[in-house]
Amino acid sequence: MSSLNPLEQQDIIKMFDSISESYDMANRVLSMGIDTSWRKKACALSLKALKSKTLCIADIACGTGDMIIHWQKTAQKFDIHIEKIYGIDPSSGMLEVARRKLHDSYLIQAEAINIPLESNSIDIISIAYGLRNIVNRAQAFKEFYRLLKPQGILVILEFTKNEKNTFLNSLAHIYTRKILPKIGGFISKNMEAYQYLPDSIEHFLTLATLEEELANNGFKPIYSQSYSANISSLSLSQITKKE
Repeated sequence: MSSLNPLEQQDIIKMFDSISESYDMANRVLSMGIDTSWRKKACALSLKALKSKTLCIADIACGTGDMIIHWQKTAQKFDIHIEKIYGIDPSSGMLEVARRKLHDSYLIQAEAINIPLESNSIDIISIAYGLRNIVNRAQAFKEFYRLLKPQGILVILEFTKNEKNTFLNSLAHIYTRKILPKIGGFISKNMEAYQYLPDSIEHFLTLATLEEELANNGFKPIYSQSYSANISSLSLSQITKKE
């Protein structure tokens, strides 16, 4: 479970409501557009690993729908048919932006700990930069396990905590702690929201401890990699429940 107080979950949701209209612009500026390459790689690796031509996908903490767009484009490139793609997010503000961008997807306002979809109905669950924001992470993993079909894949893109002490990592730390909140605050007019980002990373897991937690919840890690001075991490896990 996250170190954040469970009572703070609604405050996190309200925070994302408040920055929803500027969220996409802030993401592009703060990541210098690199986040799109991370998302593309996550989609490509997952589709190759599953080796299926017809899929149901659920993107958790879908925000404004960026990951859903990448799923659609990558599936088309690989000649894979997405039967349904669901976007799940508790923020009404973020979903409102997503509705203006997306077609052929099903957007549902719900928290990750209680998703109104049938058990064993999803081939791939993705969550991009949203796992840190789930207070009851253990319950969320149980919900992901319930939803996924046997051999289904869980895709996590996240800003994991970095404990390596190298020059590049020190620069990355300075950027996330000192520069990012000021730029994000300027774009969104909400400094508190973008101070939350480095604070949440500081209190989150390392990639190694994330994989250990996944294994304890029935997921077998099949791929992991860190990017850009270990600022971002990609983890693919396959569910281990029986047919």
